[in-house]
This record gives sequence, structure tokens and C-alpha cells, in this order.
Amino acid sequence: MTAAFATETVDGQARAGTLTTAHGTVRTPAFMPVGTHATVKALHPDEVRAAGIEILLCNAYHLALRPGLDIIERAGGLHSFMGWEHPILTDSGGFQLVSLAEVAEVDDDGATFVSPYDGSKLRVTPEDAVRNQTRLGADVLMCLDHPVAHGGDPGVAREATERTHRWAERCRAAHPGGGQLLFGIAQGGFDTAARRESARFVSGLGFDGVAIGGLAVGEPV
Repeated sequence: MTAAFATETVDGQARAGTLTTAHGTVRTPAFMPVGTHATVKALHPDEVRAAGIEILLCNAYHLALRPGLDIIERAGGLHSFMGWEHPILTDSGGFQLVSLAEVAEVDDDGATFVSPYDGSKLRVTPEDAVRNQTRLGADVLMCLDHPVAHGGDPGVAREATERTHRWAERCRAAHPGGGQLLFGIAQGGFDTAARRESARFVSGLGFDGVAIGGLAVGEPV
């Protein structure tokens, strides 16, 4: 199996490379605009591409709520639905455990969210997260993880990190392959040693890539 990422050049601690996906190659480091609801607001896909963008991020949690996975799947997947022929990465919804903490509950099996649109409940397990993103047709799928907000109890952060590791193993087992890449996510709260250990653990699970999780969750500037 060919590695998804190839390093092209190194300068000190910096590196540049290419990420190969089913819908094209992304040169890294890359700027990845957020198109939460399958659109980069105020821009046509052609304008996004003309700006030099090679990959977009969409949010599987929000898309599952509206317009719904069935509609996007019937449209031929995210690429057809949004008129974007290039790579797409989808977020699993783990970040919403912080950003929407007031309407989310988490347990060892998964997370339950309350829709801000109609109050209905959405249950997401690690297996659901992989399955939902697969149905969307994303090129890069993200594991379901459990980040914690800055300033929280260290014990809570430790439990969340251990849960993230168990969920990562379940996501890895549920991944169907088929050309869609799966990235694990390292957590560890805001403890340097815990973050380093989490990165080691997640890196050892054989993912196509590893994301640095737990950023932009309330820490001071």
C-alpha cells in the first residue's frame, strides 16, 4: 500500500510534502478553508479553487443534521452536492463536544447531541462517525475524539484522552478503506507529557495521518 503522505523537503523542524487522495494531491503545508455546511460562505467553488485552495473541510455533524446524509448521498456525495471536484476532509463532530457542550452528552460508547434546529437527538458512536463520513464521500475521514476545554479538571482531561484512544481503536476497526483515508487524533488536554504520550499511542495504530487535537478550545491567546 502506497503511503498517503510523502515528504518532499525538510528545513530544520519544518517539512513540505504531498498528501495523495482519491480526488487529487494536496501540497503541504496547506490552507484548508472551512465549509461547515458544504459551502465556503460567499464564494463559488470556482473562486475557492482560483485562490489556490486544494482541500476543503466540511463538518459531518452539521451535515448529518441538515440537509441530512440521505440527501447528500442521493446527490452523489459531497463532491457532487457542493460542486467541488478536489479533496475534502470531514470533521467527525468531536469538536462539538466543546463548542456545543451545553447540548451534548458523552459516555464511553459515544456522544449524544441535541439539534439546534429542531431539538431532535443525534447519537454518534465511533463506528457511526466513520460510517457517516464514508457516506458523505469524503477523502479524509477523522476519528471521533473527545477534546476538553482549557482550564478543566486534569482528571477529566485524562479520562477524555483515554476515551479518545479507545474510540480511535474502534474507528480504525470500522474503517472500510476503499480509497478513503482515516486520520487519528491525539489529545492529552493541556499537559505536555500527556499530549506527547497520546501522539505516540495514536501514531501506533496505523492511521493514514494523525491530527493534533485539543486546540482552540478556550486557551488564552
